[in-house]
Amino acid sequence: MKKFTLTAPVLALAAGIAYMGIPSGAAAQEPTLSEKDFEEAKTLYFQRCAGCHGVLRKGATGKNLEPKNTRKLGQKRLEKIIAIGTEGGMNNFDDLFDKAQIKKMATYIQMDVPPPAEMTLAEMKQRWKTYIKPEDYPKKPMHGRNWMNFFMVILRDAGKIGIIDGDTKEVVTKLNTGYAIHVMKESSDGRFWFTQGRDGLMSKIDLWMNPPAVVATAQIASDARDVAVSHYGKWKDKYVIGGAYWPPHFVILDAETMEPLKVVSTRGVNVDGEYVNEARVAAVYNTPKAPTWMVAVKELGQMWQVDYSDIDNLRIEMINTNKYLHDGFFDPSQRYFQIAANASNRMEFQDTVTRKAVGSLVTGKKPHPGPGANWVDPKCGPVAGTTHLGEGKVTVWGNDPKGRPDMAWKTCYSVESDGPGLFIRTHPKSDYVIFDQTKHPDPEVQQSIQVLDKKTGKIVKTIRVTEQETALATHTEFNQDGSEFWVSVWVRGGKKNWLKGEIVVYDTKTLKEKARIKGLETPTGKFNVYNRVHHVT
Repeated sequence: MKKFTLTAPVLALAAGIAYMGIPSGAAAQEPTLSEKDFEEAKTLYFQRCAGCHGVLRKGATGKNLEPKNTRKLGQKRLEKIIAIGTEGGMNNFDDLFDKAQIKKMATYIQMDVPPPAEMTLAEMKQRWKTYIKPEDYPKKPMHGRNWMNFFMVILRDAGKIGIIDGDTKEVVTKLNTGYAIHVMKESSDGRFWFTQGRDGLMSKIDLWMNPPAVVATAQIASDARDVAVSHYGKWKDKYVIGGAYWPPHFVILDAETMEPLKVVSTRGVNVDGEYVNEARVAAVYNTPKAPTWMVAVKELGQMWQVDYSDIDNLRIEMINTNKYLHDGFFDPSQRYFQIAANASNRMEFQDTVTRKAVGSLVTGKKPHPGPGANWVDPKCGPVAGTTHLGEGKVTVWGNDPKGRPDMAWKTCYSVESDGPGLFIRTHPKSDYVIFDQTKHPDPEVQQSIQVLDKKTGKIVKTIRVTEQETALATHTEFNQDGSEFWVSVWVRGGKKNWLKGEIVVYDTKTLKEKARIKGLETPTGKFNVYNRVHHVT
């Protein structure tokens, strides 16, 4: 294989995202790849690995993959890890990459890290597109469906969003929204949805159109994760914010037109006093009780409470917590924000009214609540819970500092599950808390969900959702009235398997299967319009 050196940035992503790289001019004994193989490996790394290990490979949820560490393991050991995964939470990739790709990836991560491109506000404005002008939006719903019970479904690998009618179980439409949508958030009334793809593309969707359609897009980064809308006071639905992994920044846009307005870098000094170049925005959330967003700056170990009441004179409270911040959710009062600092094995708690940290709780290994779950425990009162990336465990804590101050931000109980998972959900009308075990390498475990009884705090049932080859069960969401919960079946293994994906619908009371919605390309996260608008967890 020949060694090569690039003297200019190379466009690496199929989606057309500028992600540039220059392999080092290292000695002959160092790992090498041809130009073609290097570009392929770089693209695969961006798409599948950078989220956990970082664009610069310095690690966060995943381990540091800089050459000084990977070369110690060697080619064969790295190939094995990539292929079969680990019990610490890394998935197997032998059903996503072929043997040649695994070999290339093992070599690539032993080579010097290629420097990725920056992105300016001017570039974002150039890539901003309007498909339907706001003045041409319909004045009322143009269809007779119960759009408040729509499910917004991420069809991850296809770069699409599926919109499913929760009443009829029909797929209303599928929309192109960019590579690997990570999350989406709603306008205050639920009509408009803003998606954020890992390729940095943000899309605005109007549910009143027949069928629903993308009305505008803007690219705010080359790698991004989250989005949120302003919901407070006179600024309601005025702004939308996108949080990026690379470049490490957040961007404020006009929520009506999607025009990018302001970019704020999140590079800075972490809670240990060290400067961090790759200080990524892991999550952004609207705060219902203040004109602010919560911005989780992952590597800094800080929650930034960003006040959007005057974006020309931006006020930011930098709240010290712990590393590395990831996903979070609010308590039922919508005042207290609860977020995982998964590398520190902690949940962190902030009061969004006083804009200060109020608690920190040691949990299990790498907590990951996803959109989270709140319920009432007979002994501890109001509680919340999380699954973990690093072990099979659910940790439950008190979250009512006014009514039960003795339990606030303290462990109520924990329960051992069969394997590590990503998401935990419940509904006020459900007697159960449902969680997945997606991160366990055993197919039988990762294809099953478990059911926790709210009254006893015990796991009362394990449900095998699928037995399809290369499939896993992930992400639960309840319907509008809480009578059903929906679970995604994500079938991996490339385009040949895309349409084998499905959503399985269960009865909330009996826990029995009611329906299967088939023909979905790698469905992952799902968001019920009514529940998200009304903060039902």
